[in-house]
Amino acid sequence: MMKSRMHLMGLMAGWLLAGISLGMDVRAQSSGEKADSIAASRIFVHTGFENASPMNWRIDSAGRVVGSLVYDHERFSRNRAVNHFHFRVEAATGTEVTVILENFDNIWNNRFASDLSERSRFVISFDNQKWESRSIQVLPGGGPSGGAASPGRRMQFKFRMEAPFAYIASVEPYRISDLDKMLAKIRTNKLVGITTIGKTSEGRSLEIIRIGHENAPKRLFLRARAHAFEAGGNWTVEGLVQKLLSNDDDVKRHLKRYCVYILPMANKDGVARGKTRFNANGYDLNRKWDKPADELIAPENYYLEQWLQQMIRANKKPDLALDIHNDAGGNLHISRPDGDIADYLASMDKLESLLRKHTWFTEGATKASFRNPGTLGEGFLTRFGIYAAVYELNYEWIKGLNKAPLAADWISLGNKLPEVFYHYFE
Repeated sequence: MMKSRMHLMGLMAGWLLAGISLGMDVRAQSSGEKADSIAASRIFVHTGFENASPMNWRIDSAGRVVGSLVYDHERFSRNRAVNHFHFRVEAATGTEVTVILENFDNIWNNRFASDLSERSRFVISFDNQKWESRSIQVLPGGGPSGGAASPGRRMQFKFRMEAPFAYIASVEPYRISDLDKMLAKIRTNKLVGITTIGKTSEGRSLEIIRIGHENAPKRLFLRARAHAFEAGGNWTVEGLVQKLLSNDDDVKRHLKRYCVYILPMANKDGVARGKTRFNANGYDLNRKWDKPADELIAPENYYLEQWLQQMIRANKKPDLALDIHNDAGGNLHISRPDGDIADYLASMDKLESLLRKHTWFTEGATKASFRNPGTLGEGFLTRFGIYAAVYELNYEWIKGLNKAPLAADWISLGNKLPEVFYHYFE
């Protein structure tokens, strides 16, 4: 009996201490963390959907969403990249939301290479269909020294919830599901052939789309989305395909002259996972084209090479190749390897001139001092004798339109490219 009474008293003492401790926790929370608790109950950040970016986030004492983006790392290198962000804010309609995004300390070639600028933008949609571009504010700090005087590697923007959901992204998203919809739509067209040439590192299919007649006099090859965040290439391809299958008189004229082959989404794994630059194995698919691709580390490049070699053996080598990307410059990157490349440079001058004439392209080609070794553009030229270039689309600002780009602008570019290629192959 005495032992039972002592045991009961011990339990009561434990409960009392626990209650005191809980009360202290509640008081501490109510005094020092009250703002955080209220804010957290009003706003949620969702990152669990297709192409969403990995991100750690919290609500600070001022009720702001603070997101720490997760770097995309290159294999056997210090290089790391964060340009892609894509997430959903959930809050009551009418809520005023402030977002701060951190971790833009990108490293390229062993140097910090990604300071934000006042021209940097974000896009927003309240229905995941109609998007608009908005400006950001660059915040000091967050750079390698971590102090207030560090270069601006944090961004802040504000918006009002016009619906219970707000989708936020660095560029208007183009996902694997969007590609699948396009493939399903065009698959039965008599001008289209779709061939699976291999699989990505994680087993996703790699397709080559052919549009036009296989025996046309000239052949064009396009690759898009080698870097996962660069959705502009996919929107441009969508516009190109849309125009080539419109069956109007211009297109009939175009397809008598050339056939188009497209690898529409080279880095599907990166797109699925919301990454910025590298494939699932940390490999940059626009580098090391000066030598054969590693089948295990870069199957996306390996299977493209295998297809290309089959085309060459069948006497169907492409006459022109373009690798479509996004950057903050918007130039046509011309390769300049050693040797006699006078005819190649003349052809690239012609391509640049036609882009200026028939599209909104105004940024121009890179200067004669520019070298871009290891890219698809230079690799195709030096290894396979294919005239090629890397075409960058500025994801912050279209100079020729004097506006921030949206999908419709890149689609319109794609609509105009068939005329460019028609005159290029004259």
